[in-house]
Amino acid sequence: MASRHNRNFLGPSGTKLGVGEFWGLTLAGFALFFGVWSGVAASGWLPSNLLPSPGVVWDTLVRLWNNPFAGHVYIDHLGASVRRFLMGWALAIGIGVPLGLLMGWYRLLDEIVSPLFDAIRFVAPLAWVPLAALWFGTGIGGPLLIIFVGSFAACVISAYRGARLVEARLVEAAQTLGASSRQVILHVLIPGALPSIIAGLRVSAGLGWQSLVGSELIVVGAGLGYLMVQGQGNLATNVVIAGMIGIGVVGFAIDVLLRAVEKAFNRRWGQA
Repeated sequence: MASRHNRNFLGPSGTKLGVGEFWGLTLAGFALFFGVWSGVAASGWLPSNLLPSPGVVWDTLVRLWNNPFAGHVYIDHLGASVRRFLMGWALAIGIGVPLGLLMGWYRLLDEIVSPLFDAIRFVAPLAWVPLAALWFGTGIGGPLLIIFVGSFAACVISAYRGARLVEARLVEAAQTLGASSRQVILHVLIPGALPSIIAGLRVSAGLGWQSLVGSELIVVGAGLGYLMVQGQGNLATNVVIAGMIGIGVVGFAIDVLLRAVEKAFNRRWGQA
């Protein structure tokens, strides 16, 4: 996957594509998608209230941007979702990364925590919705719990693997020079695990953002998931699709940003 984002791209036969050719094919893919969508919508195979055309959805986006739906304009719904995501994701990073590093460093802690962690991480974030609603009601805690659960496992696993991949000779050299456990963790373990941690942040962000709609099934007053649920209740498929577009665009932007951070880090440390 990484080679796609270099200056040259490999075509199907292994030949290199230039940047212009790559973006041309990308735009062709989007054109094909919207062309098929427009064709199916115009064919009448499905009622227009179930599958609106791209033009109708675009008009809906413009209207939602300026006129409130479900109590807020579109940008307010989007902002509420992004704030919830950032809070839940930050909580997952703040707990998951240190836990993963400590599990990779202390074998006893690994043996104690791993069985419980392996059992819990296979529970889908949506399965936590009823419990989150019971615990937190309509407060902010419920959505944060769902996003936290969606992001947490990837943070722990990436930090754990990064800690386990640190070369033993580096740890031994630091200990030989008299470094304490705290100094080894700060100056050997964490720097050595950072590539894995940063790669894991992309995965955790994607999973956390995907948990967003589930988190907003709990009673909230604004958010893209809330917008979609209200659109469903009003049989407004165009509003539902408009919410989906916002989720997709923001999720893509988050991934692009984290990919740039990862590339900058790898370039800085000579790993690109």
